[in-house]
Parts: sequence; structure tokens; C-alpha cells
Amino acid sequence: MCICCPFIVNTSEVAVIERLGKFSRLAHPGLGCVCVPFDVMVGKLSYRVQQLDVRVETKTLDNVFITAVVSVQYQVLKERAYEAFYSLTNPTQQITAHIYDVMRSQLPTLELDAVFEAKEDLALAVKTALSETMSRFGYQILQALITDLDPDNRVKQAMNEINSSKRLKFAVAEQAEGAKILVVKAAEAEAEAKYLSGVGVAKQRKAIVDGLRTSIVDFSAGIDKASTKDVMDLLLLSQYFDCIRDVGSANHCRTTFVPSSSSSADDTRNALLQASSAK
Repeated sequence: MCICCPFIVNTSEVAVIERLGKFSRLAHPGLGCVCVPFDVMVGKLSYRVQQLDVRVETKTLDNVFITAVVSVQYQVLKERAYEAFYSLTNPTQQITAHIYDVMRSQLPTLELDAVFEAKEDLALAVKTALSETMSRFGYQILQALITDLDPDNRVKQAMNEINSSKRLKFAVAEQAEGAKILVVKAAEAEAEAKYLSGVGVAKQRKAIVDGLRTSIVDFSAGIDKASTKDVMDLLLLSQYFDCIRDVGSANHCRTTFVPSSSSSADDTRNALLQASSAK
């Protein structure tokens, strides 16, 4: 005598039914029943994508211990549900063992800096190794990811200090280059200013000479019996009074020495020298 017992299988799951200890059939989602005590539902498998996170601690080629977190996404193959249920007692333990094997064989061949650059290669090696093994047991490896690489705190601090020193060195070099450009531009500007000042002074002196020449010619032509010496004395006297006016109107001028006789150019020159020495 047997009793029909109903059961329900959820979506994305499959139930394994055995009769008298032997595999009988797979029950798909929906309502099903077993004939107790001959039939027994011994378990269920999920077709959903599952993720397993594994932490692996090992050392690199330059003897730095590092902890890597590997995330593996896997799924039961619908057409191989029988193998997935009966082949492995603990599939997560099997996957973990393969991850340890791959990571502890790959990381010791790389230096610490190269490990961070080879994350994609390491993830591909883990996926390839797991796919070859787990496909025989009815599992499909969808993705393998290296989600974290965590060296010792002292190593991370040393790496940060090295990076900071490199950036500081670059900043100092750029600052020095900027200061150099400022100095060069300032020197070029000063040279240009002096050049233009010299051009201006030369034009000014040329204009003064031309003016003096014209004055002498006009004075000689306008006054009869005027000698060249008389003309020069008159011009020097005029310049003498202009000089006295400019010196007296200067802000820093305190004393002006005026010679008793203005007929001699030497007296004018000596008076200016005395005024300069008194400042």
C-alpha cells in the first residue's frame, strides 16, 4: 500500500526523486507527487546564478604577503542536473580548492606592482581552470573576478609614501621650471625696456644737438659781429639756468650752490659737483 504525497517545486529549481534508493526522475517547477514509501524527494537544485567569495592569502615574488578576494559566479547546467547532484558532495568546497590552487601558483611568480596590473590575467586563469573541471560535474562557470587585493598595512603605507615622493618631486620640478620662465621673461622685458630707453635717449640727444645747431646758426645770422664764443656762452648760460631750475624743483634737493660768476663753464660744472656732494 502506498500513499500519494504532493509537493511543490519553485521556479528555477528542480527536485530529485529516488525510488527505493535509486534515481527515478527529475521533478520540474510546479505541483508534483511521490508514492510514499517507495518514492522519496532526496533534494533540490537551483538553476539560479550563485556567487562564491573566497579569500586567498599568499606571497608575491618579492616576498610580500597579500590577501586576494576572488568572486566566482556559477550555475547548474539544466541538461546535466543529474551530474550536478550526484557527482559532488560539496561543490563550493571543490570550487574553493581550485581557486586556492590557481592563485597560489600564479601570485608567487609576480611582484607586488605586477599583481595589480595582472588582475584580468589572474581572473582569466581562475575561470579557465574552474571551467575545465566543473563542467564535467554539471556546473557552468560564468565569471571569475578579482574583487580585492590587500597587502599588509605597512606595505601599503610604504607604497603611498613612494607615490607621494614622486608626485612631490614632479611638483618641485614644475615649480622650478615656472620660476625659470618668469626670470627669463623678466630679463627679456628688462632688456627690451633698456633698448627702447636707449633709443629714446639717442633720439632726444639728436634733437637737442639739432636744436642747438639751428639756434647757433640763427643767432649768428641775426646779430652782426657775434663770434662763435659769444653764441656758445649764451647757450651755456641758458642751459645753466635750466639746470638750476630742475635741481631746485627736485623733491630730494636740499642745497643748491650757485657760483658768483656765470661766465665760465668750469664754474657751472664745479657748482653742480658741489651740489651733488652735499646731498
